[in-house]
Amino acid sequence: MWEEKNNTLYRKFEFKNFSEAFAFMTRVAIEAEKADHHPLWTNVYNKVEIWLSTHDAGDIVTEKDHKLAKKISGLL
Repeated sequence: MWEEKNNTLYRKFEFKNFSEAFAFMTRVAIEAEKADHHPLWTNVYNKVEIWLSTHDAGDIVTEKDHKLAKKISGLL
């Protein structure tokens, strides 16, 4: 479930292992590039954390973030 906090949309994902987490990140990267909207994210072993905000709108959450969040959720 995505949460809105600190002017970002945030979600933490947990996978079986690093390979699954990295494969997910690859799928996210492809969608982010298509949308020309790139997340702030971290990965440690099987965990991926993503923060979305629209930088050119003053680092706030916009419809662009909600659209990418929905696409990311659909990659699971």
